[in-house]
Amino acid sequence: MKAEVVNIGDEILIGQINNTNAQWLAKELTGLGFDVDKITVIGDEPEEIKNALQNTQSDFVIVTGGLGPTQDDLTKQTITEFFQDNLVFHPEVEEHIKQMFARMNYPYTENNKGQSYLPSKSRVLWNKYGTAPGMWMEKNGRVFVFLPGVPFEMKGIYKEEVEPRIKQKFTLPEKYQKTVTVFGIGESLLADRIKEWEKQLPDEIKLAYLPHPGRIRLRLSARGENKEILKEKIEKHIQSLKQYIPDLTVSEQVEDLAFAVHKKLSEKKLKIAFAESCTGGRLVSDLAMIPGASKFLMGGIVAYNTLIKINVLGVDKEIIEKYSVVHEKTAEAMARNVKKIMMSDIGVATTGNAGPSKGDSDAEVGTCIIAVAYKEKLITFKHNFGQPREKVINRVVSKAYELILKQI
Repeated sequence: MKAEVVNIGDEILIGQINNTNAQWLAKELTGLGFDVDKITVIGDEPEEIKNALQNTQSDFVIVTGGLGPTQDDLTKQTITEFFQDNLVFHPEVEEHIKQMFARMNYPYTENNKGQSYLPSKSRVLWNKYGTAPGMWMEKNGRVFVFLPGVPFEMKGIYKEEVEPRIKQKFTLPEKYQKTVTVFGIGESLLADRIKEWEKQLPDEIKLAYLPHPGRIRLRLSARGENKEILKEKIEKHIQSLKQYIPDLTVSEQVEDLAFAVHKKLSEKKLKIAFAESCTGGRLVSDLAMIPGASKFLMGGIVAYNTLIKINVLGVDKEIIEKYSVVHEKTAEAMARNVKKIMMSDIGVATTGNAGPSKGDSDAEVGTCIIAVAYKEKLITFKHNFGQPREKVINRVVSKAYELILKQI
């Protein structure tokens, strides 16, 4: 069964908002067993809306946006014409809108009353989160669902009204998929190391590589009649995967390196502290955003200025004068000192020229150094991460987390 997502809104086309509705709906529909073969974004124009409805080849089409009370929301009128229908008044919808406005102390206007008129052929999808109801309609063997574009309204109607009807209307195959994350290796190297494992995968299990900086996600998915059997097969091959890459960190629960570090530090009951220059506090911030960080995170010092490296972190001025702030010796001193200052098991330091211009160093733009001090061990990593600045910082953060995992 094929499904299509259509998002209506000029604000999406001009980049004013992110199209989070499409992402969320595609994930939900895929989870039910649909093949989402198309996502379309169109403007608030009647002809564009008609063309999208006429040209679809999918069994199930879900449309979001354009159901508001203002004059520029023309979706409902266009839908009515497409289905050769007429609008009828629903007093229960009007009463719901009036009660909602009364609770918020908003005035009720004729514009709002217009939302109580719906195509006669539609099944009303109740919206207890807002004023615009959704609609379920069918034509030529296809199901069309229309929902408001406000994300929390759309999600509420979908889960409570649409999903149960989908399960009644369609017989969909069972589907199971699982994504694992492999840290500390590039896509081509990983593919080479697990090629024999990949050859052993049965035809019904599909493998996809999803690369991200510092990690590779592997998604295994399968369809069939029995979900438990599919799950058993995929879990078996995931366990087999670990035997091919025993030296790499493979996570079944998390995709982000910060989560992986969080989990490992919690398990090993290790304390960590950070001295950040080029990353500006990102390492501490990412970990602190995850509940439970207080178990292991001692704190951090953002030593962006050279004087802070000297006066707060205690880096010897002679080291900086001799080698510069962007140097392995400086990073190592920062890591060792923050570990001591904050009474941690691990001290992590970052320093570099993230760009676009040089700071207190002549090091080439993009050059960054990471040092990790763990007990009596110390490792240092130096690399030119290129440009732009945002990419450099993101990659330094990912690499720092990767080095922490390797150390512990």
